[in-house]
Amino acid sequence: MATEIEFSFAALNASAQRHIRVFQIHQFLDRFAMGLTVAVVALALTDRGMDLFQISLLFGVYSLTTMAMELPFGGLADSIGRKPVFLTAVVTSLISLVLFLSTRDFHVLAFSFAFIGFGRALRSGTLDAWFVETFKAAAPDVDVQPALAKAQWANAVGLAIGAVLGGLLPDVFGEVAKSLGFSIYDVSYVASFCVMSGVFVFTMLAIVEKPRPRDVTALIQGFASVPTVIKDAGLLALKHPALSILLAALAFFLMATNPVEVIWPTRAKPMLDEGYANTVIGVVTATYFFSIALGASLSSHISRIFKRRHAMTLAAAFACLAGAQIALAVQDDIVGFVTAFILYSVILGVSETPASSILHRCVEDRQRSTMLSLRSLVQQLGGALGLVLAGTVAEIYSTPIAWIVGAVFLFIAVILILVLARRLAVEAK
Repeated sequence: MATEIEFSFAALNASAQRHIRVFQIHQFLDRFAMGLTVAVVALALTDRGMDLFQISLLFGVYSLTTMAMELPFGGLADSIGRKPVFLTAVVTSLISLVLFLSTRDFHVLAFSFAFIGFGRALRSGTLDAWFVETFKAAAPDVDVQPALAKAQWANAVGLAIGAVLGGLLPDVFGEVAKSLGFSIYDVSYVASFCVMSGVFVFTMLAIVEKPRPRDVTALIQGFASVPTVIKDAGLLALKHPALSILLAALAFFLMATNPVEVIWPTRAKPMLDEGYANTVIGVVTATYFFSIALGASLSSHISRIFKRRHAMTLAAAFACLAGAQIALAVQDDIVGFVTAFILYSVILGVSETPASSILHRCVEDRQRSTMLSLRSLVQQLGGALGLVLAGTVAEIYSTPIAWIVGAVFLFIAVILILVLARRLAVEAK
């Protein structure tokens, strides 16, 4: 294998530099459009008359749609091209926004969330693959990782700025929206629709890809192969007990944490003054994303404390996360809530790398895609089940009780990871 050349943006040719800038702008705009709604979605649903159980069901629809569609559409972009698949994803996002803005009916909102899940499944790995392939053609043998980091930075900034603005817009223009007969949160959704339309135009004009033959059978084959992929992944996990334990732990992890990620704004807003509540929610949402990024950057340093025993690092992270979730649940003032939420988010970021490291250590290259698909399925299923359970408990009792119950799932995950750590230690001898 040829030695990779160290990345230097200034040393790249004009074509490679332009390619990075185009992708950075694209990623910023795409995530900016998403960020405009992510801070207010739970509040917008509450404003439409949805209770916490219904909100949980809607996010469950999103998770299950993504889970069902991600596998069959996984190879579609390779077959017919990344650009057309991404454009289709943008169209589904626009449809979901239109449906959301047009209704207060639960069933129509469920269709909106299904389209969001559909769009996520289509987006998965499309233009990322295009970026890497085109970059390698423009700058052969140059290390692509720093170029990807530049794109990921634009991605995070777009999401964070979108979240801040998405929270600010209802406070600034909410009264105007109400005077026209709309929800104050519709302002953020209309803004997202406008930016997403811009993403469609930008993709059409700026993303250049050599046309590929339209293989209609690719989609049919994708759906037909789902049972086989699931069977192969399941058999692989059964043959490798360490993988089974890890996947079970990750399912419990999502059962606990997904409800916090979804419904925390409905818990925080009553602690805030109505005049600026949505703006604060937007800022906290942006802080949430940056805190996860901070935790991910700290993960390698924390791993050294545990002598790079990733299972022990993950067990410690899950245990701390359970404590942080309970601490978050019992907060009743905004300062304490935000402080606990930032800590919670940082620990979430810390937990991602050890889990991925264990998974990749346990599988061979020929099995990697299959196992990643199974991981996605398990996590989406765990998240959906957690949302339904948390929504039920929150509606009967309260949100804090639901989160404390969720922390029990994290303690179960800790026990499973400790069992995994012992197994991996035995296998290493």
